Amino acid sequence: MTTKKSGPRADVYTRITERIVVDLEKGVRPWVQPWGARNANGRVTRPLRHNGQPYTGLNVLLLWSEAMARGFTSPMWMTFRQASELDAHVRKGESGTTVVYASRFTKTEVDSHGGEVERDIPFLKAYTVFNCDQIDGLPDHYYNRTEPVIDQVERIAEADSFFANTGAVIRHGGPKAFFSPSSDMVQMPPFETFRDAASYYAVLGHECVHWAGGSHRLNRDLSRYHKERSERAREELVADIGASFLCADLGIVPEMEPRPDHASYVQSWLTVLEGDRKAIFQAAAHAQRAVAYLHDLQPQPATEREAA
Repeated sequence: MTTKKSGPRADVYTRITERIVVDLEKGVRPWVQPWGARNANGRVTRPLRHNGQPYTGLNVLLLWSEAMARGFTSPMWMTFRQASELDAHVRKGESGTTVVYASRFTKTEVDSHGGEVERDIPFLKAYTVFNCDQIDGLPDHYYNRTEPVIDQVERIAEADSFFANTGAVIRHGGPKAFFSPSSDMVQMPPFETFRDAASYYAVLGHECVHWAGGSHRLNRDLSRYHKERSERAREELVADIGASFLCADLGIVPEMEPRPDHASYVQSWLTVLEGDRKAIFQAAAHAQRAVAYLHDLQPQPATEREAA
């Protein structure tokens, strides 16, 4: 990919896309890289903001990738200013990590008839955060995770309930996992054919991200999936990223054994990303929406129902 010198603001898409491409060219999918991390201590989570709120979308990929590359053990990140407000300081010589904020503003323009019209203009803003491992003087809970480790049996039971609550029709049999838009059902190989329960739920999460994009749900255009290679690559990118988000949210740490089709998928993703610098942003956004949709199908806690 050729680097475009169009200024730092306009080049955010290109810089981040190039970073993802470098990982893919090494055969590494940055959104699943953390599962084998020694620093996860058997657990995995989304990257967290200074207030404990999880990052979403593309920022999850960026921070996971950076944490793995640099060996950070803390899941928490903050800006230089946020560290200063906690009477802490970023160590001299430490370099930050770029994350992005997407928003839009309204601009008034004159149309061809001389009238005023308002247009929504999307924009992307990049800013820098530091992992708590790069910061001295923070309270202890920013460095060490104090929550008790959930028993593995409970984790998988929770995942089982999660997918049942979506209402998706899930059938078992045969050697392949796929979502069929025509019959609106998810097909999975028998549970016993997977190396472990975590791997089964990771694949099920992948297929349920496809399912969430169905025409009467999020309505992602799946009509060209079998007709155009690039469209199939884009949709598989969404599902692969979304499955990793789900694994993190459900506390599942599967042994990420590549499926036979992953090599061809990685090559197709490289082709898409090298031709469209915004593709990874769009894929991460679609993945985030799909995962949020699946979470929204879960029963609300009693306190939330009473408040409503």
